[in-house]
Amino acid sequence: MTTTPEPEMIEAQTMQPNAGEFHSRAGARGRIAILVAAAVGALAFLIYSGIHSRAAAESRLKQRTEEAAIPTVAVVFPREGAPTQEIVLPGNTQAFSDAPIYARTSGYLRHWYFDIGAHVRKGQLLAEIETPEVDQQLQQAQADLDTAQANLNIAKITASRWQDLVSTGSVSQQETDQAVSNLSAVKAAAESSAANVRRLEELQSFEKVYAPFDGIITARNTDIGALIDAGANTQPRELFHIAAIRTLRLYVAVPEVYSRAARAGAEAVLTLDEFPAQTFHGTLVRNANSIDIASRTLLAEVDVDNPGGQLLPGAYVFVHLKLPEETRSVTIPSNTLIFRKEGLQVGLVRDGKADLVPVKISRDYGNSVEIVSGLQPTDAVIVDPSDSLVAGMPLRVSNKSASGPGR
Repeated sequence: MTTTPEPEMIEAQTMQPNAGEFHSRAGARGRIAILVAAAVGALAFLIYSGIHSRAAAESRLKQRTEEAAIPTVAVVFPREGAPTQEIVLPGNTQAFSDAPIYARTSGYLRHWYFDIGAHVRKGQLLAEIETPEVDQQLQQAQADLDTAQANLNIAKITASRWQDLVSTGSVSQQETDQAVSNLSAVKAAAESSAANVRRLEELQSFEKVYAPFDGIITARNTDIGALIDAGANTQPRELFHIAAIRTLRLYVAVPEVYSRAARAGAEAVLTLDEFPAQTFHGTLVRNANSIDIASRTLLAEVDVDNPGGQLLPGAYVFVHLKLPEETRSVTIPSNTLIFRKEGLQVGLVRDGKADLVPVKISRDYGNSVEIVSGLQPTDAVIVDPSDSLVAGMPLRVSNKSASGPGR
């Protein structure tokens, strides 16, 4: 016998699967939401990580770029020298008197009496010149003078006679005045002839060439029979060169910073390479009292007695001048100097930044220079500074650990 289910039971059975399906769908939606949220979070984390990583990379790149933009320089420390008590300056000896000897009359050299190296006294005869043209001109001038003297004598007699006759009325006053005037003209002509004779006598006296002062003949540029032309339109030819070496003088360029040492009366000591164990003493007699703008030096003259002639003109000497007080200095390489319109400067590294300071040079040794003002032994001086170096620029020192004061 078949039993027919009741409608309520059928409805209950039908509703039970729908509730399970509902719960199943709700769980699926929750899982999907969680997955979506996780995906969104992961995406947000990836985006944040990428942005943060890029920002960090940009920050590191900027930092590295800024660090790379800081110039790297090498530095040296000034080398301190001993206190300077004297300065040594180069100089060249010169004869106290030095003169070329020229001829003042034209002709041919008859004879010369002294050659190079000869000691001569003032007024000694050095050479004789034959001047036939001057001799003939002098004879002609003397003849003209004799004629003028004769004319002057007759003019004097004539004027005297006419003056005596005019008082008796034998001649006119006009004729007397003409005679007196003629006397004046003839007298002037006679004086002109006498002056011409004296001129030619002076020229003739130049036939003999004499030494103008005591000295040594250092050059002879003529020989017997050589043509001597003293014309105004020709280049004069030097016959002899004479130098007085009993006292020598030399000129020294004293740096401006040591100009106080160049006082008149100061003692100077001279040393020469050819006399390594000997010194010579001189006196600073004068200075120019003006600083040379181009070289920034003071020109001074030192005179040295040389009675034995041991020192020769033109010799290269070292002049030692004592300073009025000790001067401390430091030495730096020449490739650290900066030449700009502000003057001579050097670049220093202080607290990681550049600083430009003015300096003063006392002596230049070529590869290095001696500085007497502006630097201390503890200053880090920049080597080969660039043209773009300015004060306050950040710098990086490449050899700071390798260099230090006193090294």
